Amino acid sequence: MHAAEKIRNLAIIAHIDHGKTTLIDSIFRAAHVFRDNARIEERVMDNNDLERERGITIRSKHCTVEWDGHLINIIDTPGHADFSGEVERVLSMVDSVLLLVDANEGPMPQTRYVLMRALRTGLRPIVIVNKADRPNADPSGALDATFDLFVELGADDQQLDFPVLYGSGLEGWIVADLDEYRREEIDRAEHERDGSAELSPAMRAELAQAGMADLFQTIIDKVPPPHVDHEAPFLMQVSTLAWSDYVGRIGCGRVLQGTHRVGDELRRTMTRWDEPARVATSVDTMPGAAPAVTGDDWSIVGTQTARSAHLWVTRGLEKREVEEVGAGDIVWLNGPDEIGIGDTLSAPELQDTALPPLEIEEPTVSMFFLVNNGPFAGQDGRAATLRQIKDRLMREERVNVALRVEDIGRPDGVKVSGRGELHLAILIEEMRREGIELCVSRPEVITHRDGAGKLLEPIEQLIIDVPEEYQGAIIQELALRKADLVSVHATGTGLVRLEFTISTRGLIGYRSDFLTETRGLGVMSSRFVGYGPWRGDLPARNRGSLVSQAGGETASYSLENLQQRAVLFVRPMDRVYEGMIVGENARSGDMLCNPTKKKQMGNYRSSTKEIDTGLKVPRTLTLESALEWIAGDELVEVTPQSIRVRKAILRAEQRKQAAKR
Repeated sequence: MHAAEKIRNLAIIAHIDHGKTTLIDSIFRAAHVFRDNARIEERVMDNNDLERERGITIRSKHCTVEWDGHLINIIDTPGHADFSGEVERVLSMVDSVLLLVDANEGPMPQTRYVLMRALRTGLRPIVIVNKADRPNADPSGALDATFDLFVELGADDQQLDFPVLYGSGLEGWIVADLDEYRREEIDRAEHERDGSAELSPAMRAELAQAGMADLFQTIIDKVPPPHVDHEAPFLMQVSTLAWSDYVGRIGCGRVLQGTHRVGDELRRTMTRWDEPARVATSVDTMPGAAPAVTGDDWSIVGTQTARSAHLWVTRGLEKREVEEVGAGDIVWLNGPDEIGIGDTLSAPELQDTALPPLEIEEPTVSMFFLVNNGPFAGQDGRAATLRQIKDRLMREERVNVALRVEDIGRPDGVKVSGRGELHLAILIEEMRREGIELCVSRPEVITHRDGAGKLLEPIEQLIIDVPEEYQGAIIQELALRKADLVSVHATGTGLVRLEFTISTRGLIGYRSDFLTETRGLGVMSSRFVGYGPWRGDLPARNRGSLVSQAGGETASYSLENLQQRAVLFVRPMDRVYEGMIVGENARSGDMLCNPTKKKQMGNYRSSTKEIDTGLKVPRTLTLESALEWIAGDELVEVTPQSIRVRKAILRAEQRKQAAKR
């Protein structure tokens, strides 16, 4: 157990794809977390297959490195806005943050959000201008924009006097003086041109260690050690949760005072915010705000006495089981039957001590998870019953605190709510990879009413970087979706940055249209900023569905005729069933078709007639694009092998009867 003055606890926060996880890779190499000859995968902290494939961090992860006798606990936090609640809770465990800013893009929406939370907590960030080696990098401009953001978010004088480092997490160097580093690079390049021998692995390791020395020294000098009292009774607060099939629920948090040994008695105190204290934040009052808790109105709702069964700390990437933990440590604890976010764990003598509950982000989007009742159910994976779907969702609820599962009495499914489309899509993808088949409905926003009874809906800040020639089309399309243009800024590289406020409803289904309108050259990012007045009806999808009225295998002959009136989702020889959607109609309204119809054969045969039917490449629907595309009476059928779209009611006659009702 390290002395508290030798411990540094910090989190890395940034907008998505600004290089957090890649920087940690370089920190590991510099601190010799692994053997020098070990083969290390890139983005080693992204140990989930989905994280590697998507290039994003979904759940916060802990790691620990040692440098010059100091123990540095680092938490890699998600960068996507749908997982921002993880960032909020992580900030309660650390004493500072490394704020990464892309040297080209500068501060982005998620940068603003996580920085606001860090400043409100009273933390003093260390700013790293990352990717400073890129050809189009503008470190000075990115730093100026970051300073302006600090001022705008109300940073105090101490927070404005933040340390600045420059570097490249990918190349493994972070320096305090960028100009001096560039001069050394020029000298090194000239040295190599003189015919010097190639560097040995040991020399490269030494250079890597030296390349991160400024970062480690800045952390040790600028991050304060935990302010703790070892002699006081044990006290900690649970900030994140984990689950083990062997020991049950595990709580993670920082020990605020005292020491604790395995088997010692614990007092678990549960708290909650009083209902009147939770209000929907207006987007007009605080441009970076999320739904917040006002006042100090909270109360204790229960206590429980238990004993700890297991204690873990992180060393490198691994959890190491220990017998004792002390003030300043970030620990994982198992013992009480139930552990919740914000629970206070304390020594028995602290009977009247409880810490204020932590904010848990409220869901903004919901959808139905339904049993797959289609004709192909059970052919690609495991046809899950409603009980199996509920059991899987309940396991997810144990650790995914932003998730809400609500049984509203439907015999075929449950209502699931989350922070956004991506939040729910990740869960669906995980279930799919576990072999579960299910159907899901179109995402719908969650609304509230204010004290006057006025209807409120979730509002998002939308930032778009797009080539200048496309800005007119983007502004026109978003105006139809009731978006308000806030600012237009030319970046000087042929791109223009557009900032909007838009309802979450307006964004559903827009991402695929955006990629089409910008020929794939635009970049958009959004984040939830609060609740605002209902913005009225939005234009629905202006194209209908191509619905199969027969089952079987698709035929080239019928698809060739259908592609003249629709964009197809299927290929020849694909299996379809009645009610399955096989394409997007060129006109509004649905169109019934028979994609299995084959050409009637006559007596005459041509040896070359059927070689090339001229079929276009069909549109491939991913899970996210399918969720965005479907209408209110349609479902996405998710199996381990396929993503299909279908009508909720498969038979045409029954759909007509339902429409009349």
